[in-house]
Amino acid sequence: MKRILVFSLAYYPRHYGGAEVAIKEITDRIDPSDIEFHLVVLRFDSTLPKVEKIGNVLVHRIGFARPNPTMADLRKFPLHYNKYFFQFAAAFKGLSLHRRYHYDALWALMAHSCGVPAAIFKLFKPRIPFILTLQEGDPPEYIERLMRPLWPLFSRAFTSADMMQTISTFLGKWGRRRGFTGPLEVVPNAVDTKHFSMEHPAAVINEIKDKLGKRMGDVFVITTSRLVHKNAVDDVIRALPILPGNVHFIVLGIGPDEEKLKRLAVELKVAARVQFLGQIGHIDMPKYLKASDIFIRPSRSEGMGNSFVEAMAAGLPVVATQEGGLSDFIFDEKRNPDQPITGWAVDKDSPTQIAVTIKDIMARPEKVRAVVATAKEMVIEKYDWNIVAKDMREKVFGRVLNS
Repeated sequence: MKRILVFSLAYYPRHYGGAEVAIKEITDRIDPSDIEFHLVVLRFDSTLPKVEKIGNVLVHRIGFARPNPTMADLRKFPLHYNKYFFQFAAAFKGLSLHRRYHYDALWALMAHSCGVPAAIFKLFKPRIPFILTLQEGDPPEYIERLMRPLWPLFSRAFTSADMMQTISTFLGKWGRRRGFTGPLEVVPNAVDTKHFSMEHPAAVINEIKDKLGKRMGDVFVITTSRLVHKNAVDDVIRALPILPGNVHFIVLGIGPDEEKLKRLAVELKVAARVQFLGQIGHIDMPKYLKASDIFIRPSRSEGMGNSFVEAMAAGLPVVATQEGGLSDFIFDEKRNPDQPITGWAVDKDSPTQIAVTIKDIMARPEKVRAVVATAKEMVIEKYDWNIVAKDMREKVFGRVLNS
């Protein structure tokens, strides 16, 4: 059996995101007698044990903690300083664990979050192969500004990696620009296609519609987004005044911009047409998608974007930009005439284009049916976790462990 040490800022059961979902979905599908994964992660919540087995991952938690912290608490003292503490403490925790467990490889999730501890570990243990995964959703320029105080170690995260895996070609190009010269595999994130494509009884979906107050003739535009600037939820709200009054916006997700977005809806006099539902669990999310008509997230930047693929699996027409990794799978009728059409593309920061696009979708049901079918087929063939886990085992972990 081989052992891989993983660095990640967060993990289950709380405050996790797309990168952490990827860790769990991939490791759950790898035979524990083949590879055992150990994870060094921030604790945040003092009610969580310092060491815990979750699936095929032995989780080692470090850092400042308090009981049951909220998202707001994570931005306050002392939890706010965890991300700085982690850059060095995680490396030395990993080295301590290595003396006991003798790891065969190192895996860092996101260069700006975990590249520095991995680079420090690699300085002390240069013979341990290092896999760097790029999952970043923020613009590379922003990440590079953020990491200026640790620039030499941040740069070393790219140059000392033995293998790189990225979730999009866009991030792969960034990795090359940052100096990585070794083998690189583009393996996207995925979704539980069976879960999101599953058909629910009409009564179940109607119950959601009733809960949301959906009436005959209403068009529900939905997003599943962390409420931050990059996801451009504000642009959808700005589009509502130039859309018919029967178009409503359903927002699933939480984040630091929530109050700002609610104020914007009030200022534009569309608050009655916007519903902020907060965090909806993975189990129930497909029901809300299927109770809606159009999925939208006009991102200002995106490493890949699982939410788009989930919406495609659920059978919704998708409106998105083609920023970053989105250009790998959002193919538009006018912008990508040589590709099978999978969605509707708009420019970033363009509420007017959003309004025009939503009206186009509303006016062309036959076109929508064709695009939705194409997108769903693409997701099932390429973006299922079973496929992605197999690719990670064979093309990434296997390549490193067998070298």
